[in-house]
Amino acid sequence: MPSEKQLREFGHQIWSLASKLMSREGTCEAYRQIILNEQPELQQGAFLMAHIVRGPSVEEISGVWDALDRYDMTKIRIDTEDPVCDIVGTGAEALKTAHCFTPAAFIASACGLRVAKKGTKLLISVSDASDILEILGIDLGLPLSHAKKCLEKHGICYLPEEAFFKSGWIRLRRDMCFTSVFDIIGPLTRPCEQTDTIVIGAYAPDICDQMITVLREIGISSAISPFGMAEGEDEDKGMDKFSLSGPTRVAELKNDSIRYYEVTPEDFGLRTAPFSKIAGSNSAQENARRISDVLEGQYDTPDADFFCMNAAAALYISGMAESYAGGMEKAKQALADGKALEKLEKLREFQGTGG
Repeated sequence: MPSEKQLREFGHQIWSLASKLMSREGTCEAYRQIILNEQPELQQGAFLMAHIVRGPSVEEISGVWDALDRYDMTKIRIDTEDPVCDIVGTGAEALKTAHCFTPAAFIASACGLRVAKKGTKLLISVSDASDILEILGIDLGLPLSHAKKCLEKHGICYLPEEAFFKSGWIRLRRDMCFTSVFDIIGPLTRPCEQTDTIVIGAYAPDICDQMITVLREIGISSAISPFGMAEGEDEDKGMDKFSLSGPTRVAELKNDSIRYYEVTPEDFGLRTAPFSKIAGSNSAQENARRISDVLEGQYDTPDADFFCMNAAAALYISGMAESYAGGMEKAKQALADGKALEKLEKLREFQGTGG
């Protein structure tokens, strides 16, 4: 148990959050105490809520990332000089879509990009990556060594947060079911040390901008953060992905420089589709079935286009395609050739129930 002095000091920090920004080092120390459960849960919850309501600065988000990276992470490392990419989103989006980033990871990997995909279980959506992959035959309880072997040999792996977070964030996610800075940081974590490229969608444009700036601070070389919109919907409602149903606002980091722009499905060589065509299903089983249908042959569908355009973004930002349209061509070809399905099969072989 913390001493009365420690309780009072932490309590003062909670009160001061309303008007005072913390340094990166000070933020790291506060979140260290939360991660290691050194403060009572009431104090932790009050701090987390006060911080997210006030709105964290880039420096503070970087401090939270430092705390998670130092005190709550287990990592893998492989022998490669090739780019390693992650494709992930924050969730909490207003427009709930079909599960997209997991099939996009298979498709991008099928094009030759090493993908160390991380993910989580259901929190506030119908299904998250771990729920989908468990249905598709992946054993979430295997040691990270299985993921490492799969990434080394076949250029794809899945890193469930239950495997790489030691205890702190898992406990907080389980016990405190409200949005916190951890929800912003979770997608920023690097359980594979070589991850240097990332597609990282966010539920709001300002969060996209913050995450891109933090990624530059922590040493990521290339990243894009999309906020997708849909025609006929309010502009402040969107998805943490590239949208097939309207424009996507993009924050891009490359060569230590950040720029902002907008793309449309036409920039990928696609036609805009109604949001209803890519809207999420009502169950994890149905979302998983839609992925299987695309990987197994339903290539000319809105789902396939949606998955491929997000894979194309990974190919573009990693330098494997000169444009989004060029990435789209490669993605569609890899899907049609059955190579994306092969990546799922290799993942099952190394990280499946028989792995």
